[in-house]
Amino acid sequence: MSDERLHQLAEQAGLAVHWTDANGKAQQVQPEALRKVLAGLGHPADSDEALTQSLEALDAARETHRLPPLLTVDYGQPLALDRYFAPATPCRIHLEDGATLDLKLDEHGALPGMLPVGYLDVHIDGQHFTLAVAPQRCYSVADALGTDRAHAWGLSVQLYALRRPGDGGFGDTQALEALLRSAGERGADAVAISPMHAMSSSDNDRYSPYSPSSRLFLNSLYAAPITVLGERAVQVAIEDAGLGDTLKALEALPLIDWPVAAAAKQRLLRALYDGFCTSEHPLNGDFNSFRHSGGEALENHCRYEALQADQKARGESLDWRQWPQEWHDPRSPAIAAFAREHSDEIGFHAFCQWLIDRSLQRAQSAARSSGMKIGLIADMAVGADGAGSQAWSRQDELLADLTVGAPPDILNRSGQSWGISAFSPEGLQRHGFRAFIEMLRANFAHAGGLRIDHIMGLQRLWVIPKDAPPSEGAYLQFPIDDMLRLLTLESHRHQAVVLGEDLGTVPEGLREKLAARQMLGMRVLLFEQDNGQFHDSQHWPDDALATTTTHDLPTLNGWWRSRDIDWNNKLELIDAKTEQHWREDRDRERRALRLALSQDPQNFQELQQGNDEIDAIIDASTRFLGHTPAPLVLLPVDDALGIEEQANLPGTIDTHPNWRRRYNADAQNLLDDQDAARRLELLACARQQASERYR
Repeated sequence: MSDERLHQLAEQAGLAVHWTDANGKAQQVQPEALRKVLAGLGHPADSDEALTQSLEALDAARETHRLPPLLTVDYGQPLALDRYFAPATPCRIHLEDGATLDLKLDEHGALPGMLPVGYLDVHIDGQHFTLAVAPQRCYSVADALGTDRAHAWGLSVQLYALRRPGDGGFGDTQALEALLRSAGERGADAVAISPMHAMSSSDNDRYSPYSPSSRLFLNSLYAAPITVLGERAVQVAIEDAGLGDTLKALEALPLIDWPVAAAAKQRLLRALYDGFCTSEHPLNGDFNSFRHSGGEALENHCRYEALQADQKARGESLDWRQWPQEWHDPRSPAIAAFAREHSDEIGFHAFCQWLIDRSLQRAQSAARSSGMKIGLIADMAVGADGAGSQAWSRQDELLADLTVGAPPDILNRSGQSWGISAFSPEGLQRHGFRAFIEMLRANFAHAGGLRIDHIMGLQRLWVIPKDAPPSEGAYLQFPIDDMLRLLTLESHRHQAVVLGEDLGTVPEGLREKLAARQMLGMRVLLFEQDNGQFHDSQHWPDDALATTTTHDLPTLNGWWRSRDIDWNNKLELIDAKTEQHWREDRDRERRALRLALSQDPQNFQELQQGNDEIDAIIDASTRFLGHTPAPLVLLPVDDALGIEEQANLPGTIDTHPNWRRRYNADAQNLLDDQDAARRLELLACARQQASERYR
């Protein structure tokens, strides 16, 4: 079999045969790995015959002159259509406001760049397509604040870690509301939260918020029924379900017991649903309206939840790829028959989605009413479980047979496999980016901003065949310009800012593309150093948010104490030589950070006063970030409180209590903590000083 023809197929399918690793060394994907990845993309290449057929299929698709269902263009720019139509061909364009434009293509066969921003319906020569006209940039932090230059600040928080009386063992949107009001009173303009994507309600052993069943819907466990249905309804449901003692016991645990706590919350939701259905509740109309507006997407998600519950009851696999063939197609007669037989179960899951939607809506309203200009910043995971709801309902648009991860690098010598699936670039284009657009709208719905995890995935993703090690993956290219235009357009329509997590190996030119559209990158204090020297605060970029740390990194307290190194050593994730080098590097980094922080006269004085060393370092770091030109500074609540342990330790599943730690105080009083209150005041003052400095 010819490697040249294999490489040709790979490149036509969007795979990078050659790539550069984190050390700057040129690499090439091996033929066997390429064949496996190509099979996952739907282009078999395991024989000469299969290779030939796959090449012919791609050639035929490329040479067709049939218009795709959706094209994108930037506002003010012409759209070249000469591949499809002759110059001066008449066209009719239906605008979103109902108006119609009758135009002709110009002498170059292009649609003139005079069209309004939005989704336009274009008819030309018997064909039609949707044209997404994107504004030149996203809705920005400055737009939200109503200023020319923004120097805002806010907090980031792990939602599940919040506490409130009667929470049943983990945080929910009622606790979030309390935190939002408290933060707003102190001058914060935003609170970024951990992902709230829908998980599988039949598998409570999977609870990483970055490995969801669907990014189209929400995790109903976070719903706060009291805020929607009232306290009386919830108390009756707790009594009917016999949950009083269980919920109190779960609330008292030092760590979240997800399987038990989730099962208890689901019993509570079931009791609430039973009561809701057997009464003429005043919100019945709102629920019915929600379910109707959710359409096919909501119905499919609820059906999938019911299908999984049925499979679990039978002791069968929860993975749709192992179900009977007639259950693979969401629109099959077998699924319709199942839906008729299990209408109550499907209704229950729709009820849960209604509760969490209304609960989150209330939280964002609380944020804005407390004075926040942005409010909630949602977090969108890079992919979804290939065995989950979104992959089942959008099979032609998600790559259920490939997982996403990262190639071997300096920190992870074996590479990473994140156990989630990504969009299919070909599937997205074939279906007019339907799945991408609906996902953006779902995540913007009740937020003033959206953080996109691993935003590099809009340009390329390291995809790995099932059951293969990460080293046997390849980079898959995505239609970056189309996706950025759609993201810009949805940001504009929802009046919400966009933050892109661009940490790690960033493709050349991507940060410039993000900056041009005012999508903020991300800069982390612990990483802002070169050759043993931390960057001065004034030299931080003004096109990225600034923060001390992230959920995948140690807290400042933990970093200073080397708790991340301790954990890696304890779990035998590193050898003795690596540990020694890591500790030596950390010693140098601590000295370098202290030196950088002490350049500020206020910090220098505090660092020399002999106060508690870690408290002084965290205070100084907070002020340091506040003085950067970043449009937005997000201080993690963990660092505001001076917490030592981190939320998640990458490379572990159950050997470290990932996603299980909770804050000690109730959300309503969390920011009254002496350290937190002081640091928020420091940050607010530093942001005001930055505003005056960079005016």
